[in-house]
Amino acid sequence: MNALHQYLFDSYRAARLGEPLPPEPGTHEVAALRAARDRRRFERVLAGRPARGTLRAALRRRFRLGDG
Repeated sequence: MNALHQYLFDSYRAARLGEPLPPEPGTHEVAALRAARDRRRFERVLAGRPARGTLRAALRRRFRLGDG
């Protein structure tokens, strides 16, 4: 069963029981990704490492981008 099937099942059950409908699939994905990113940044600050630009800097060092 995928997320859409589960949503349809839960919507049907909620309608029969007179309960509010569940949120649609994917409604909170952006907020969850943003929270995960913020958590990683917070942990990097606590560890004393830079909180921004680490991936781009690592790729630049690895592949020597920008040296023309």
